[in-house]
Amino acid sequence: MKKNLHKRQLQIALLYFCIAAVLGLLLRSFSMLSFDFNYRYVVHAHSHIALLGWVYVALTTLLHYCFAKDTSKNTYNWIFWCTQITLVGMLLTFPFQGYALFSIIFSTLFLIVSYIFTYHFWKNIAPTHKKSNALKCVKASLIYMVVSSLGPWALGAIMSTLGPQSIWYRLSIYFYLHFQYNGWMLLALLGLFLFVLEQRGHIIPQKSFVLFFKSIHIGIILTFFLSTLWTEPSTWLYVLGGVGAMVQIGAFLFFWKLTKNGIGVLFLSNLQNRLLRTVVVLISIKIVLQFLTAMPYFAQMVARYLDFTIGYLHLTFLGVISIGLFLIMDYCNLLRISKSSIAFYMVGFLLTETLIFFKGVSAWLQWKVFSGYALALNLCSLFIFLGLMLILFYNRTKS
Repeated sequence: MKKNLHKRQLQIALLYFCIAAVLGLLLRSFSMLSFDFNYRYVVHAHSHIALLGWVYVALTTLLHYCFAKDTSKNTYNWIFWCTQITLVGMLLTFPFQGYALFSIIFSTLFLIVSYIFTYHFWKNIAPTHKKSNALKCVKASLIYMVVSSLGPWALGAIMSTLGPQSIWYRLSIYFYLHFQYNGWMLLALLGLFLFVLEQRGHIIPQKSFVLFFKSIHIGIILTFFLSTLWTEPSTWLYVLGGVGAMVQIGAFLFFWKLTKNGIGVLFLSNLQNRLLRTVVVLISIKIVLQFLTAMPYFAQMVARYLDFTIGYLHLTFLGVISIGLFLIMDYCNLLRISKSSIAFYMVGFLLTETLIFFKGVSAWLQWKVFSGYALALNLCSLFIFLGLMLILFYNRTKS
C-alpha cells in the first residue's frame, strides 16, 4: 500500500516535470511565435514548477518512503495534497501576473507547508534509521532547504525598500538557488544513495564519514561566495569561494572512494549502471566549472554572458539532480525508466547543453550564432519532453 501511494505521487512529480518542459519549449519559441506573452512571467512559472513541482515533490516522496514510519502516512498525505494546492496555484498565477499578490500568496504557503513537512519528517523517522549516515545527510539537506528559504523571504523586503535593481535582489535569488541546488537537493540525493548502500550492508566507517560530512558542509557554505563574485567584491571572497570549491572537490572524491567498492552489492542493471556513471561524470564537470569561477577572469565572464549561467544551472538540474532522481526511483522500483525514454532525454539534454554553451562561447569570442539557432534549440528541447512523456506513459500503463 505504501509503495503504491508513493508510486502515484512520483508520477505527479513527473507530470510537473513535463509541464516545466512545455513551459521551457514555450520560452525557447518566444522569438518564433506570433502570439504575445510575458516572457519573464513564464520564466517564473517554469523555474518554480521545475524546482518545487518536480524536484521537491520527488525528493520529499522518496525521503518519506525510505525513512518515515508507516504510521505517518495519513498526516503525510495531508501535507502532500496541501503542497499540490500551492503548486497548482503558482502554475495558474505566475504565467499571467509574475510576482504579484496571488502568486506570492501561493509561494509563501508553499514555504510554510515545506516547513511542516520538515517537522513531520523529523518526528516520524523509523527507529531503524536514526543512527544511519544516510539519515545524517538527509537531515542536513532539510536544514539547507529551510535556510535557502531565507532568500525568498528577503525578496519582499528588498523589493519594497531597495527595488529589483539592487544587487541584494539578485544576491537573494542566488542565495536561494545555491542552497537549493548544492545543499538541499544534492545532499538529499547523496543521502538516498547512502540509504540504498546501507540497505545492502555497505556501511562507511564512522571516522571516514565524519571527515566527508564536515568537508561537504565547508564546501557548500564557502562556495556560496562564488555566487557573489559578479559584484566584484574583496579579494577575500574570491579566496573563500576558491577554498570552498577545492574542499568540495576533495569531499566528492573522498565520497567516491568510500562508496565505489559498495556499488557491486547493489546489483545494478545495465541501465542503472549507465545512469550512475552519467551522474558521476556530470558532478565532476559541475565541480570543475564551479572551481573555475573562483578565478576573477572566469567569474566576470560568467557574469557578463548569461548563457554560461543558464548552461550551468541546467547541467545541475537536468543532469545531476534529475538523472540522479531517475536512478534512485528506478532502483527502488517506484518509477520505471525505459531505455528508449532515457535515450530521448539524454539526447535532448546533451544537445541543448551543447547549444547553450556554444552560444555563450560565441558571445565571449564575438562569433556570429548561426541563423537557425533558436529553431535548433527548440527541436533539441523537444527530445527532453518526449523522453519525459515516455517515462510517464510507461509508468501509467504499468500501474
